[in-house]
Amino acid sequence: MRMHGLLACSLAAFALAACHRPNADEHMAHMGVADMAVPNGSTAGAQQDMALPPSNNGAAARLAASPRHGEWMKIAWEPGSSDSLMAWIVYPSTTNAKTPVVVVVHEIFGLSTWVRGVADQVAADGFIAIAPDLVSRVRGGPSTQELSGDSARKLIAGVNTTERNKGITAAARYAMSQPAAAPRYAVIGYCWGGSTVWAHAVSGGTTGYVGGVAFYGAPYIDNGIPNADSLRKITKPIVLLSGAKDTRIGTAMPAIDSMMKAMGKSYTGVNYPGAAHGFLRIQDDPKTPPDEAENKANVAATKDAWPRTLAFLRQNLR
Repeated sequence: MRMHGLLACSLAAFALAACHRPNADEHMAHMGVADMAVPNGSTAGAQQDMALPPSNNGAAARLAASPRHGEWMKIAWEPGSSDSLMAWIVYPSTTNAKTPVVVVVHEIFGLSTWVRGVADQVAADGFIAIAPDLVSRVRGGPSTQELSGDSARKLIAGVNTTERNKGITAAARYAMSQPAAAPRYAVIGYCWGGSTVWAHAVSGGTTGYVGGVAFYGAPYIDNGIPNADSLRKITKPIVLLSGAKDTRIGTAMPAIDSMMKAMGKSYTGVNYPGAAHGFLRIQDDPKTPPDEAENKANVAATKDAWPRTLAFLRQNLR
């Protein structure tokens, strides 16, 4: 059963370009931390605040200890579709009669343990969280097997914007159809998933869509300039949270800000000093070479970005 009372007892080229049109250094640094072996048996850096999502190295332990009900689901990409989309859904422990939905969109590394850990934190903060595996079709079908970062990156080039929006829509509709769900959803995403948040906002989403939070993922940018025609289509609030070491997104943020304001859109952008691309995943996990200043900046960014995200969700999903 999935009722809350019992749960207390769960554009292919654009896709890559909008996440990281090379500056490859930013992307590879992010991947290096994600795939890095943890020295001396440590599972995480020093900072593991249970009010925040886990770092990459702390995600498996956080999931294992979670009191919430999470489960894998196969859902149709669209009504009548023979193709199935794999998704991880987590329910909060709450007495609320109806709970809104948050769709969590994975990075270029696919639906990883870390993304499922973020979904668990979203549920801990009072929402039904669903994280779809948007490479389900191109990998040959739905699977609970976690792909390596390199494999996911190769496959994700085959997932265009239309496919991403169909996946988010399918996940949102499924979650909102649950007896305990309210008919409202927001989208949050990371890296490739951050650019996907923008693409979903441009598409207008489906019934119940209220807005999104993009972590270090930009809207479509052509020669350093955000595409005004796509931004003009956005009707719901959106937030962009990035690390200042991600220079491509940081360079574009003033133009995004001015264009969104000129169009009368509801938009907030924050560029955290000293923080890396992927700061929410990296936090203060050990990496090679060590960078204590960056780790501190990543943790500081996380401590501001997550409460800011929750405030956005609570305001727009209330």
